Amino acid sequence: KCDFLQPNLYFFMKVTCYGRVQTISLVFKELPKNYRPTEFMDILEERRRSSDLGHALRTFTPSPYKGAPPLSAGALNRKVLESQYLRYITKEVAMETGESVDLVREEASGILEEMSQNLQLGFIRLLGFTLSKVFKRLFSHINVNQEGLNRLQQAIQESPVILMPNHRSYVDFLVLSYILFTYDLPIPVIAAGIPLMDMKMVGEILRRSGAFFIRRAIGSDKLYWAVLSEYVKTIVRTGYAPVEFYVEGLRSRTLKSLTPKLGMMHMVLEPFFKGEVYDIKLVPISISYDRVLEESLLAHELLGVPKPRETTMGLLKARRVLEEDYGSMHVYFGMPLSVRQLTKGRVDRCEYNLLPRYTTTASALSLSVSLSLSLCLSVSLSLCLSVSLCLSVSLCLSLAVFLCPPIEQLPENQVMASSMALHRSVIRCHRGRVTLLEEEEGPVGAGPFTTEEGVVRRARAVLMVAAYRNQALHVFIRPAMLALAVHTTQGSRREDIYSSFRFLLDLFSNDFIFITGRSSQDFEEACSLLRKCGAVQTSQQEVTSPEEGQSTTSFLRALLQPFIDAYQV
Repeated sequence: KCDFLQPNLYFFMKVTCYGRVQTISLVFKELPKNYRPTEFMDILEERRRSSDLGHALRTFTPSPYKGAPPLSAGALNRKVLESQYLRYITKEVAMETGESVDLVREEASGILEEMSQNLQLGFIRLLGFTLSKVFKRLFSHINVNQEGLNRLQQAIQESPVILMPNHRSYVDFLVLSYILFTYDLPIPVIAAGIPLMDMKMVGEILRRSGAFFIRRAIGSDKLYWAVLSEYVKTIVRTGYAPVEFYVEGLRSRTLKSLTPKLGMMHMVLEPFFKGEVYDIKLVPISISYDRVLEESLLAHELLGVPKPRETTMGLLKARRVLEEDYGSMHVYFGMPLSVRQLTKGRVDRCEYNLLPRYTTTASALSLSVSLSLSLCLSVSLSLCLSVSLCLSVSLCLSLAVFLCPPIEQLPENQVMASSMALHRSVIRCHRGRVTLLEEEEGPVGAGPFTTEEGVVRRARAVLMVAAYRNQALHVFIRPAMLALAVHTTQGSRREDIYSSFRFLLDLFSNDFIFITGRSSQDFEEACSLLRKCGAVQTSQQEVTSPEEGQSTTSFLRALLQPFIDAYQV
């Protein structure tokens, strides 16, 4: 589905086979009359018509959580330091290390001072003004689903809210705060990596815009863990502000969803498990880019080039990105999920009355894992697939992409020209045929490359295109595993093919997001999808692939081939 092209159109990829040459056609069709597309609004449209300064200085009156008392950043920190839990941990650490309690408390205060945010409206306005200028230069559109924002506004007034976006770019947390500021919603406090804090001036601006900074390697530092967890839990308990963190933990270098990290997830859920809040709302957010700002940087990191240190000077040197076109961004705010409803019948909160005050139950930990996986999957399935992503899928499979003439309302030049222009450094179109740019040819006027330079440049181009392919894999992964299971299993017994499917689920469990205990449901869904498109035929005892479905199953198997090759190496 391609919501942002026209409300009554969509495209699909049609796989055909001519001898040994496969092609993928992007075919545009009219949607059924009863189809209701997601309504996106371009927030940059208004910014291009009115004053950025007026937007930044306008009256900002967000509606906070109804139970939240007015609380300053300093008062929040005092609550953390005076909490029973932190007092208990400081005494434990003092006994273990032989230091005085006062010295350990002073150390805890220093950790909190380094970590904590200092949200101030003046800096939010400064950031809003700056980002309006920057975003209008970088993006043609920033599209947001209005219905999702309405749901978020309601959720913020009812319960403490946790915002959980995917993480593909440094722009992610900036654009979310910018959107909430634009729509008069409370600004979130954001878990950020401590390297950003060390950027001169920028680190302080981010801190006063809501960022709190976490060390990358905490290890077994008991006191740091205690200060961090109590700080996060106090924000949730008091409803101070929505909390924003990336459930994947890190920025994905491959643009593929990563296995979730569980530390922050358990911290934000614990106040509910202990009955300190009535409910918590989890809001999955997907952020999709036509073109990622760091695409070249990410490709070089995958090739072994060390990641450059985040510095203010480096940020200033990177201002040349403002001369590039990065197309559109889509931000989709998912349905707020009630933790109270999700845990109903799955966690007995009375267990906390039977355990020591600061002990976590096994059922709560298990539920944190389940919710993290579910949210990662929800975010992946909410990503908007652009024409660029579909081109990337096919190019990564070394397939030729022939552009079928679209219907009259969408001329080919309007549909494809922008996507081709965005990625002109890695792909080209000649006589209706899209191919990967041969990097060894070099830019016009450049001298010849050495063999090593040519290999690196071509690898860079392949990795850049592969990254966009990875954003679309969640759509195909289960049907692709079924196609591979049918191909590799001797015979067509349904039980044997299901066994192969389960093996692939286990094999790729670190590469893709699967929900534990849903293998049978995943198998049935994959069978249903491939049966509808004629790629397989199923019965109670058998799963077979007819001759007319071979081109589709071949395409799906090819999607998994790079991952299989990597395991073989």
